[in-house]
Amino acid sequence: MSFRPILCALALPLVLGGCVSTVADVVTAPVRVVSGAVDLATTSQSEADEKRGRELREREERLGRLERRYREQAEDCGEGDRRACERSRDTRREMDELLAGRDAAYDD
Repeated sequence: MSFRPILCALALPLVLGGCVSTVADVVTAPVRVVSGAVDLATTSQSEADEKRGRELREREERLGRLERRYREQAEDCGEGDRRACERSRDTRREMDELLAGRDAAYDD
C-alpha cells in the first residue's frame, strides 16, 4: 500500500481551503472598495451635527466680540467722538447681518 494517495487525500482540504479563501477575498474586494469610497464620500449625521455646532459656536463668538466693540464705540460716540459714531454704525450693521444669517440658519 502506497502512502502517496493517502498523503494527497489528507493535503487536499488544506490546499483547497486556501483557494476558497482566496476566491472569497477576490469576490468581496470590489464590495469593500465601493463601501470604503461611499464612507469617504458621505458625511455621517454626527459629523454634520458637529460641523453645524462648530459653525454656530464660531458665529456666537464673533457676535460677542462685535457686541463688546459696539458698546465701546457707542460710549465713545456718546462722549462726542464722531469717528466712533461712524464705526459703531458699521459694527451694528455687521451685527445685524450676522444675526440675520443666524436666524435664516435656524429656519432650515
